[in-house]
Amino acid sequence: MKLLVVEDDQTTREYIAKGFMEHGWTVDVADNGRDGLFLASGENYDVIVLDRMLPQMEGLKVLAALRAAENLTPVIILSALDGVDERIKGLKLGGDDYLCKPFSFGELLVRAEILTRRGHAKEAETCLIISDLEMDLLSRRVIKNQVEVDLQPREFQLLRFLLEHKDQVISRTMLFESVWDYHFDPGSNIIDVHVAKLRKKLDSAGGASLIQTVRGAGYVLRESA
Repeated sequence: MKLLVVEDDQTTREYIAKGFMEHGWTVDVADNGRDGLFLASGENYDVIVLDRMLPQMEGLKVLAALRAAENLTPVIILSALDGVDERIKGLKLGGDDYLCKPFSFGELLVRAEILTRRGHAKEAETCLIISDLEMDLLSRRVIKNQVEVDLQPREFQLLRFLLEHKDQVISRTMLFESVWDYHFDPGSNIIDVHVAKLRKKLDSAGGASLIQTVRGAGYVLRESA
């Protein structure tokens, strides 16, 4: 596995690099945003650890430039800014994870390993299936009980997220951060309304009812017992 660490604090940078190398990773480092972007654009990395507050080019600008260039390398954002709005901003700009300082190296390592597994799975996976429901990510078609279901773009994104996390209870906050724009007010009932519309469309095709409400927790996509 190959890691890029973009961090201006020398102690933190060396701490991360040393830890990953001890676990068998190859590590490149940069101490400013411009050098980090240059390395990220010219090499193939499995994960990038990116600090927010960087000299020469701020971390989120580096991230935005990578995503604009269709560089989809998983990025873990490191930041002392731990507010919900800050985390949401980083995730909506294309970050895959957000870890606040101070952090545990063990947690950072596990998060990086999870992202590499997820990335490798997505490279090969273009069709998401559960029970009688099938989503083709290339053609953007959804088939339920052998019936094609017409979904709006937001409904498609919502269903995709539920399929990618099938059998997991997904909170409204998780849906807000991953599917909705971060300016959206999570206190409104728009998530419940969209889930209800999506469930109605899927159920109208017949077959198994897959989207279940978990009272006080959120939603789960799974086959009925």
